[in-house]
Amino acid sequence: MTPEDASKFIAYVLRHAPESIGLRLDMQGWASIDALVTGAVGGGRDLTVADVVRAADSGVKKRYELSIDGQRIRALQGHSTLQVSRSFEAAVPPALLFHGTATRFLDAIREQGLLPGSRQHVHLSADEATAVQVGQRHGRAHVLEVDAGRMHALGHAFHRAENGVWLTGAVPPEFLSG
Repeated sequence: MTPEDASKFIAYVLRHAPESIGLRLDMQGWASIDALVTGAVGGGRDLTVADVVRAADSGVKKRYELSIDGQRIRALQGHSTLQVSRSFEAAVPPALLFHGTATRFLDAIREQGLLPGSRQHVHLSADEATAVQVGQRHGRAHVLEVDAGRMHALGHAFHRAENGVWLTGAVPPEFLSG
């Protein structure tokens, strides 16, 4: 399994479908690395402990966190709503944040705003380059600017995950441009 394939597989399991390999997450999203590897191998995936550690330590996105003892792993954010209950401290966002999306979603976004879908939060980037990368995963990228300063001033809560991703419940259309 390539490092990218391993990371995508781990993200899928930890964020959305731990049961697909018989894995159990605790309420904060932690899973035993050994159980993750055992479940993956039992499901026909060629995953090793080294692959898991490499996925946690690599990439600019820093999608995962290893426990202090190195025995457990969790996804930092992006969980489906039924999987994990993580709490993040409220934080004051920068005036502008960015959201990368595919152009085919723009009409719906302009009408409804940004919604978390199956996730617990809308994910926003502090820089435009990261938003472009995110948008390209789903097709031709388009970057939306989010007036996070005005949203926050009006009482919308923002949180910042350990990897720098900004999270909020939703972004109404009137706070979007671009």
